[in-house]
Amino acid sequence: MKRARLFTLLASAAAAVLVTVALARQFSPNASGARLLHTEPSEFAPVLVFEEFGERCMNFNTIKDYGRQTCMQIDDPDRMVFAYTRMMTSALFVKPDPARILFVGLGGATLPKAFAKILPGATIDTVEIDPAVLRVAERFFGYEQGPRQRVFLEDGRAFVEKAHREGRRYDMIMLDAFDVDYIPAHLLTREFLEHVRAILSEDGVLVSNSFTASRMYERESATYAAVFGDFFNLRSGIAGNRVIIATKAALPDDAVLARNAKNLADKLEPFGIKADEALERYNRRRDWDPEAPVLVDQK
Repeated sequence: MKRARLFTLLASAAAAVLVTVALARQFSPNASGARLLHTEPSEFAPVLVFEEFGERCMNFNTIKDYGRQTCMQIDDPDRMVFAYTRMMTSALFVKPDPARILFVGLGGATLPKAFAKILPGATIDTVEIDPAVLRVAERFFGYEQGPRQRVFLEDGRAFVEKAHREGRRYDMIMLDAFDVDYIPAHLLTREFLEHVRAILSEDGVLVSNSFTASRMYERESATYAAVFGDFFNLRSGIAGNRVIIATKAALPDDAVLARNAKNLADKLEPFGIKADEALERYNRRRDWDPEAPVLVDQK
């Protein structure tokens, strides 16, 4: 019995050492290549800010995770690091002159900051559920609020439903809300998207970020199609992000997209967006099971 108890104590001690070493490697700049700058406490998940490879990044819980929430080039903050932000910005090919824009999800504010520079006359509202994310965006990623750049600290769905009740309208709505695991379930359903569609202007555009390799791909696609009909399906690789661009009216034809892309090329270039390459990602093909069940609210 004594020998068994001793073995148990030694095993427990060894496990504790391994956990300590693992944590040290996670946060040591020599081990991971990343330098932790700040950890912001949050009621949802700690928000970490770190630097590596000339980039400043934000993540939830840990530095090394399945995907970084935000990254910014330190020596060129405007240039977009992620393909998905470039794809979402290319929605301007569909509607080049939105006057009122809504972002659901702030992150490091890559997109709200970019749109403020591309469209200086636009009013940009962002709804973000976590005050810690806003604090980090302002302190570490150069985000500034103002008369045309406003933040609302509340749940994205609650904000959209309230906007619907009050009859507010947006010319472009961008859904980019992720928690530690994936898009919150209540921001994926037909009922939510119906509220989103209702607050779009008559020629408004919805832009949504998700993943090509998601196990929800079929059902997400079917749900967007049920509410919006045909949509553009942009991809950044087999297992990368995919961006849905849907419209309240009919989708524009290829000639309109090409003309708008050409007109916007110079404005988008400082953000690392090559208009001709971005245009090549536009795809109308339905590549999901037409019998996939639509996502709905749980009763």
